[in-house]
Amino acid sequence: MDALVGMDTTARHPNLHLLGFIEALLDDHGVPHERVWSPDGTCANLIARIGPAVEGGVVLSGHTDCVPVAGQPWSRDPFAMHAADDGRLYGRGVADMKGFLAVVLAALPSMLAADLRRPVILAFSYDEEVGTVGAPSLVERLVATQPRPESVVIGEPTSMEVVTAHKGVRAFTTVVDGRDAHSSQPQRAANAVAAAARIATFLDDLAIRLETAAADERFDPPHTTVNLATIEGGQAINIVPRRCELAWEYRPVPADDSEAILDEVRRFADQEVLPRLRRGSGDGRIEFVVDAMARALADEDGGPAETLCRGLTGYTGPSRTVAFGTDGGHFQAAGLSTVVCGPGSIDQAHVADEWIEHAQLQAAEAFVAGLLERLSS
Repeated sequence: MDALVGMDTTARHPNLHLLGFIEALLDDHGVPHERVWSPDGTCANLIARIGPAVEGGVVLSGHTDCVPVAGQPWSRDPFAMHAADDGRLYGRGVADMKGFLAVVLAALPSMLAADLRRPVILAFSYDEEVGTVGAPSLVERLVATQPRPESVVIGEPTSMEVVTAHKGVRAFTTVVDGRDAHSSQPQRAANAVAAAARIATFLDDLAIRLETAAADERFDPPHTTVNLATIEGGQAINIVPRRCELAWEYRPVPADDSEAILDEVRRFADQEVLPRLRRGSGDGRIEFVVDAMARALADEDGGPAETLCRGLTGYTGPSRTVAFGTDGGHFQAAGLSTVVCGPGSIDQAHVADEWIEHAQLQAAEAFVAGLLERLSS
C-alpha cells in the first residue's frame, strides 16, 4: 500500500502511473490485463481475470483515484504512508480506497496458487470521486469480454459490513445564454440571471415536494434530496446579464426515477423559462451539462452478492445503506448482483490525516482468503 499511496492520483488527473505499477505486478505473475481508456487518453480503467474463463466468478472492484489534499491541514506528507504505534496507517487514500486495492493485489500469489473453479475478476476504475466517470465504460467492456460473474463486490470503506443500497448522484451545470444590453433598455435584452433564478426557484420547490414523498427510512434523510449549489452571472449593475451558470445536484433514493426528475426540470426550462427569456430580443438558450452521474444501488433482498459477503464476513446485522455513491449502481444496472463491502470507515475518508486501522486490512485479507476457498470448491 505504501507504493499506491505514494502516487498522487487525485481525481481529474492522470492515473496511468498507478496503472503501470499494477500492470507490472500482473505481468510478473503472468496475468493478462486490459486498459479501457478515457476519451481524452489521460486515464484508464483496468480489467484482469485470474482463473478459468467460466461464468459464476466474483468481481473485486475499486477506484484508483482519490480526493484532493489542497486546503486541508495535514500534519504529515499525505502521499507518504505513515504507520503509527496505535495500529493506524495514515495517508491520502488509505481508507478510500487504496487499502482495498493493496489487499487485492497482495493476494495475487494466493489467487494463482488456488485451484480456482470460478474466476476472480479485477475491475479498477478512474475518476470515481467526481461522479463515477470511468465506471460506465469499465462495466460495458467487462460485460462484453468476461464470462458473466455471479457477484460484484465494491471495496469502498464500510468497516467490512455489508452495504446493500445507496443513493445515486446526478450533478449538473445549467447554462443560460441570453443577450446583454444597457439596463435602461431591457426590452432589447434576454436576462440570463432572471431565467436562471426561475429555474433555481423551481428546484427549491421540487426539493420541498420531494421531502413529502414516500419515505425510505433506511436512508438519512429518507427521501431524494436536491441541492442548489452556486449561481454565477452578471457583470455590472447597469448591464442586463447575458450569461448565468447554475450548479445543482440531486441524490435519488433507489426507488425514485432519476431520469423523470431531470425530465421535469428540463420541461419547465423549455416550456416556461425559455419563451420568457426570448420574449424581448428573440435570443436565448438553456443547456444542461452533466457534471456527475452515480447510479443508485438498490437492495436485492438477499441476492448472490449479499449472501456471499455475509458468509465471508460473518456479518449477521441488518442490511446497511449509505448516503455516499459508488460505482456499484453501474454494475447492478448491467444485471450483476452487487454490494459494497470493504475495509476502513467513510468517516476517516476525504479528511486531513486520513487513516485506516491495520485490523481492518487484516479483515479484508481474511475476506479475500475465504473468497478464494469458495471459488475453489
